[in-house]
Amino acid sequence: MPTRDLILINARVTTLDRQNPVAEAIAIRDGRFLAVGSQAEARAAAPEADIIDVKGRRIIPGLIDSHMHIIRGGLNYNMELRWDGVPSLAEAMRMLKEQAARTPAPQWVRVVGGFTEHQFAEKRLPAIEELNAAAPDTPVFILHLYDRALLNAAALRVVGYTKDTPNPPGGEIVHDAAGNPTGLLLAQPNATILYATLARGPKLPPEYQINSTRHFMREMNSLGVTGVIDAGGGFQNYPDDYEIIEKLHADGQLTLRISYNLFTQKPKEELADFASWVKQVSPGDGDDSYRHNGAGEMLVYSAADFEDFRVARPDMPPNMEGDLEPVVRLLAENRWPWRLHATYDETIGRALDVFEKVNRDVPLSGINWFFDHAETISERNIDRIAALGGGIAVQHRMAYQGEYFVERYGAKAAERTPPVRRMMAAGIPVGAGTDATRVASYNPWVSLSWLVTSKTVGGLRLYPSANRLDREEALRLWTEANTWFSNEQGKKGQIKAGQLADLAVLSGDYFSIPEDEIIHLRSVLTLLGGKIVHGEGDYAPLAPELPGPMPDWSPVATFGGYYKTTEARAKLASACGCASGCAVHGHDHAAALGANVPAADVQTFWGALGCGCWAV
Repeated sequence: MPTRDLILINARVTTLDRQNPVAEAIAIRDGRFLAVGSQAEARAAAPEADIIDVKGRRIIPGLIDSHMHIIRGGLNYNMELRWDGVPSLAEAMRMLKEQAARTPAPQWVRVVGGFTEHQFAEKRLPAIEELNAAAPDTPVFILHLYDRALLNAAALRVVGYTKDTPNPPGGEIVHDAAGNPTGLLLAQPNATILYATLARGPKLPPEYQINSTRHFMREMNSLGVTGVIDAGGGFQNYPDDYEIIEKLHADGQLTLRISYNLFTQKPKEELADFASWVKQVSPGDGDDSYRHNGAGEMLVYSAADFEDFRVARPDMPPNMEGDLEPVVRLLAENRWPWRLHATYDETIGRALDVFEKVNRDVPLSGINWFFDHAETISERNIDRIAALGGGIAVQHRMAYQGEYFVERYGAKAAERTPPVRRMMAAGIPVGAGTDATRVASYNPWVSLSWLVTSKTVGGLRLYPSANRLDREEALRLWTEANTWFSNEQGKKGQIKAGQLADLAVLSGDYFSIPEDEIIHLRSVLTLLGGKIVHGEGDYAPLAPELPGPMPDWSPVATFGGYYKTTEARAKLASACGCASGCAVHGHDHAAALGANVPAADVQTFWGALGCGCWAV
């Protein structure tokens, strides 16, 4: 159904259109950019349009994450306490203790990825004893990267791990001197034990999962993200675990454009999975808001080299090539794009042996296949990918694990992890993403900061200038370049007449703020197809209302998502006229006004005050 024309004026527009790189105004009609240029040109193109004055702010194309687990993450977002961006362990534990006190039985407190001990001032994880003291009765599960999980005593009781529980293949239940489990689970070397333990916890009912997914999408919108390529994931079965996202799509409630890949779930039955799926769905099925994208990132389990730089590189088993070839051959014959998780050059080389073999019989030309991650890829294998017409999607996992890599392999080896500039020089399509939510954070500005500064979230500079990107190059990897990975080139990723009108109005000028401030950027106004899907400060009244988080004890109701610093909260408060920095701790806002408002009523309370900071 057509909507009213819209014009944004008084802007500093980075279009990423090389023929028209900058503009001051944008006109939008029927979900697409109509005119991009001067204010006079925009007004002439849409004389009856509604006008939004962005007051000199920077506008960029909507960000696209080429590797994220948005579908699985959305089902669980409202249950998770996020430590993404929390600056100290003391603050993290304060949040955990507070959340444990409000979480009813039999629910858990879950901190599921998105952080690293290196981001904390204390440079360590909590001890099990600290978890037990903070939450003596409420089960606590903390997932740290791919390497470990921490469970308090209450969690050990509910999952049933005892001195008699055997270690599963590839994992370790750590025991004390008396043989009792301590609460530490280790990936040795794969994360199956971590994810399988997490899966034992309660799930949200479907109506809560719908609410949870909406809140997660709005969180992404608040960071300027308008598109995601979902990489599937463990315990994300197709089609069962896609019912929630498909209902939201059918109801017109998606605020992100989602392309999804199918991830095999059954070791030794991978070929059967894909043989079934190629009969059910075809790449491109769907529409501009929700569409199928192909296979992966798991194609066969014998090729999965999960990175844990605390331990030595795992060798893939001898049967890897034999398992992989029939799957790749099936995909190539059916013209299905695929993506393959591969951390290490050794795994990439063996996979390329298979791809080259299949290519001799079934040419891969025109199939947008690619590797994910590729932290240690060699120049030779970069050139082999280029010759076959493949791509590479990189993620900011080294921003969370760079210190571990340096400790094991040395600073020199870390200088090209991954060698993004060399990939680009080879002419390979390169895109950027996060691999959120169970490893790195979903915040795109952490990735953009890492690409530009080469710093980990712990402050370690990894790369020399030769492997760093300038700000425009990094932004292109998060916008225009990522459209190759979903076969949508020319449709989105730029602010250009005819393309989908997805954009973000930023809280600060990405191109002029100091490098170390990039990580704190947000969007104050986000548009998807010309429709406002997020607004804060002056633009909060323009955004559609979002129901409060369900259940009422959800950590999102109190803490929101990505942690906001005191300075960032103050800026948000100033922007919307709030008496306190309310974007993270609702009770702080209430207390500042002399009120006593329960966390569950914070949204209603802020709305009555006209505050625009709720859950943005």
